[in-house]
Amino acid sequence: MERQIFVYDTTLRDGTQREGISLSVDDKLKIARRLDEAGFHYIEGGYPGSNPKDIEFFSRIGELALKQAKLVAFGSTRRPNSPTPDASLIALTDVVTPAACIVGKSWTLHVDKVLGTTLEENLRMIADSVDYLKSAGREVIYDAEHFFDGYKDDPGYALATLKAAAEAGADWLVLCDTNGGSLPEQVQQIVQAVIAALPSAHIGIHTHNDSELAVANTLAAVAVGATQVQGTINGYGERTGNANLCSIIPNLQLKQGYRCIDDDQLRQLTDLSHYVAEIANLAHDSHLPFVGASSFAHKAGLHVNAVMKNSRCYEHIQPELVGNRQRILVSELSGRSNILVKAEQFGVNLSDKSGDVRVLLDTLKQLENEGFQFEAAEASFELLMRRLQPQYHPPFELLDLFVIIERRRNMGIVAEATVKIKVGDTIYHTAAEGNGPVNALDVAIRKALLQFYPELAGVQLVDYKVRVLDGNDGTGAVVRVSIESSNGKESWATIGSSPNIIEASWLALADSLEYALLKSSKGERGDAELETVIRPT
Repeated sequence: MERQIFVYDTTLRDGTQREGISLSVDDKLKIARRLDEAGFHYIEGGYPGSNPKDIEFFSRIGELALKQAKLVAFGSTRRPNSPTPDASLIALTDVVTPAACIVGKSWTLHVDKVLGTTLEENLRMIADSVDYLKSAGREVIYDAEHFFDGYKDDPGYALATLKAAAEAGADWLVLCDTNGGSLPEQVQQIVQAVIAALPSAHIGIHTHNDSELAVANTLAAVAVGATQVQGTINGYGERTGNANLCSIIPNLQLKQGYRCIDDDQLRQLTDLSHYVAEIANLAHDSHLPFVGASSFAHKAGLHVNAVMKNSRCYEHIQPELVGNRQRILVSELSGRSNILVKAEQFGVNLSDKSGDVRVLLDTLKQLENEGFQFEAAEASFELLMRRLQPQYHPPFELLDLFVIIERRRNMGIVAEATVKIKVGDTIYHTAAEGNGPVNALDVAIRKALLQFYPELAGVQLVDYKVRVLDGNDGTGAVVRVSIESSNGKESWATIGSSPNIIEASWLALADSLEYALLKSSKGERGDAELETVIRPT
């Protein structure tokens, strides 16, 4: 029978200690709802006595009507030589939660230098605090801070702190690698020693990633008997972060036979990872294991050839199990297999025996040598592939382009773009102003095209990035312009490259609009019937 592992999420408390993260109360409520839907067993909401934001969060959490997760209020043991309860403990029982987590000292160094009290008083602080919370009807999770460092210095005292918590009624004893410096074999040996000393205790593990071993240390602890895993979504946390639950859960469930959450919930893990990153206003790390966009991306031609025959050749799990997907990339490292896979995805008829594949590969490698990069600009690559088909006719053609920038008295910098564009047999000549040369160019292009393609009115530019490819050339360097566009339902990325930023921007802008027309044509006719001539209305 599968052994149940209990998932304890501390994104809303420990995760927010990451530099650059600041969640509003509404943000925390949104994340809590998703964590509950994900099947997590415990959600640590924060410290209700520390700030008005956390106080409001606990007062509003009832709005969510959590279905599975237990909400946890976080705090610490009472202060040295203080009555029980003191203000910090009262704050934990002033909020209505089924569980409370308190942190206490396990390391003699901290008892002496940080708390400034005796070892005996620290034990009383732990026992009194746990006893008070149990008498208030709370499930108590005792986080033994710096436990592994404390055990290495004085194993007898570190164990005594756990025994004080257990004898006072703590439901969980969580061993914390707070400085993140322990190694997996050390974690295993110490967890085994704890279980031998306290065989009836329920043991949890809380690790930090300072040695990039947080996930490995968590798995090591579970392997020898820990049944609660604490961590955060995407590994967010102070310094280098906490243990990443998005890696811990699939490793335990898919590779080691433990049960953490339902299989259907596991398939939502990638979406959860992206959702939390979006709420935290952080770019999602595409290279995260399991849930990153690059986790199952294949670039080298030999790899693609093999993975198309059997995905197990270069994929350690099926990406769909965690809600991710396989991606085939194209670059100067691509082979015929990459091209054929992308052609099939795009609905372009390419034969492996034809010369089209070789021409496309040669063109791709030449363009990448000039500064283009198509890995993150699949819309531009699809257009490149279609343009090499003899029956394809572009929906518009730029004949002339003129951009001026002036500094006018009392008006500041003014940009104006003039374009001459051919659509079918019609040539349209127009100009527009903008708050910069690229904006002016974008406005002028749309002004010319909207009368022929009114569907472009719904296309918006949502991101614009410029990268200098070789800084040694100074202002004469080749630049790469990346554009993300959206029609409100879908988004796509295009690219341009040139020593002239205006030309690079034009190439990316033109691709974004041409691709929008291609998508519109697909929607009307379906991929199977798509004509490669896009005709104006």
